[in-house]
Amino acid sequence: MGFSNLKIPKLCEFCQKPFEAKTVTTRFCSKYCSEKMGKRQKQLAKEIEAKKNLLENSVSKIAELQARPYISVSEAQMLFGISKNTIHRLIKSKKIPAINLGERLTRVSKIDIEQMFTAVEMPEEKEIIIEKPNFEVGNCYTISEISSKFYADPGTVTNLIKRNKIPTKKVGSFVYVPKNLIDKIFDGK
Repeated sequence: MGFSNLKIPKLCEFCQKPFEAKTVTTRFCSKYCSEKMGKRQKQLAKEIEAKKNLLENSVSKIAELQARPYISVSEAQMLFGISKNTIHRLIKSKKIPAINLGERLTRVSKIDIEQMFTAVEMPEEKEIIIEKPNFEVGNCYTISEISSKFYADPGTVTNLIKRNKIPTKKVGSFVYVPKNLIDKIFDGK
């Protein structure tokens, strides 16, 4: 059998380095990369098998836990996905009642933990009705009128208007502010 003169540019599937293959079916740049890829695939197969076994064992364990009213801290961790430290912190702050039957024999009520994690209904937000500012002649104050009426410095009034996001209207050198909004602020509403 003769040698091929083909030089096909490819990327090694293991190390991702470019190389020139002599056949169309070549996948790796060296025997080393081929062996490493084989070992990696065997390791992945073992990990998948281990996860599958763990899942099968967990399903039967969880089914057993569903029937019991009191469970251990580690079982609560597995069932609810909470860390042991969190469960112990909740027990210490007396948010979850617990029974200590001896060293490493703390039992908690499954019903109490389930009640902690039930959905909480949030109150609906009320729609805020925004009043359109009325800039008519009799319904507005100027900055100087506000400062003289409420005995406040004009700079303080200007800062108050900005802080409360009160709409203003500038006509010439005068700044007009709606009376109803200013009265609400100074009345404490």
